[in-house]
Amino acid sequence: MGESQVKLTKLAQCAGCGAKVGAGTLAQLLEGIKVHRDPNLLVGFDKSDDASVYKVSDDLALVQTVDFFPPIADDPYLFGQIAATNALSDVYAMGGEPKLALNLMCVPEDMPREAVHAMLRGGYDKVYEAGCLITGGHSIFDREPKYGLSVTGFVHPDHILTNSGAQSGDVLLLTKPLGIGVLTTANKAELAPPAAMERAYALMTTLNKAARDAMVRYRVHACTDVTGFGLMGHLLEMTQGSGVEAHLHVAAIDLIPEALELAQMGILPEGMYRNRTFAESWVDAGETPLHVQDLLFDPQTSGGLLLAVHPEDADLLEAALRSAVPSAQRIGRMEAYRGGRRIFLS
Repeated sequence: MGESQVKLTKLAQCAGCGAKVGAGTLAQLLEGIKVHRDPNLLVGFDKSDDASVYKVSDDLALVQTVDFFPPIADDPYLFGQIAATNALSDVYAMGGEPKLALNLMCVPEDMPREAVHAMLRGGYDKVYEAGCLITGGHSIFDREPKYGLSVTGFVHPDHILTNSGAQSGDVLLLTKPLGIGVLTTANKAELAPPAAMERAYALMTTLNKAARDAMVRYRVHACTDVTGFGLMGHLLEMTQGSGVEAHLHVAAIDLIPEALELAQMGILPEGMYRNRTFAESWVDAGETPLHVQDLLFDPQTSGGLLLAVHPEDADLLEAALRSAVPSAQRIGRMEAYRGGRRIFLS
């Protein structure tokens, strides 16, 4: 059996970041765990951030993250590319540059050797495109294939971006469209239009490097990548961490048309329901139709960056992103928190 004959998504119960443990459940699992303090640990897991940051010197801090998941594409090479792109994204979201990576791989004992090789090759190619190096890793046998990376990056200690620095008045920018979770769920049932899946794969293999390179030139106060918790989940964490509330213009958010149609038909990933359970009570949806809301809760795999930028820099950054990212969107603004709901849709 050749690598093209292996349908990896048939071997997995969940696809990509849709397999992620829900934010609410994760918070409960971490509750009560003692966090050791170190003055050089600038960002730890207690902050719900994308990666940890440890200060090495006045000019250098290490950004560390890890991410892996089950297949989201049948082609092993493509799956490797997507998994690596997704893992690298957390370093970019912190304003860092990926430098070193380690493979994390689980494979069934009977998975064809050429398919495993193709998966790894996909990961290597994306890591090298990022200017990063794979220096080793760890692999085990498992009934369900999984792949990803542990990534270490560099950032200046004074230029770290977190998801908790947003300020009232900040403009919210987003760099990729939404709907990946719905499309990949439909694709497992062979209901997704092929052209839409080609676009989805292109989005999931687009590094957030260009977005990062653009945003570090401007006054970005907070950043996160939009992945398994969906736009609503990640934005909720940003508003809570920053002590602000968000006002979104739903019509300005780029929703993949085919995903919108599928959501209206009720084809939705399990992760969407987990995200809704976590964040819905904090969202004032206004008159937003339910199927549109579904895409705002939809878990993304290798999604774009969500940026909170100083209003005076918003036009310049939006213009810079327009030629650098798949979809530069100005989706709303932050305001001072008034109590109650954190996110308002209009």
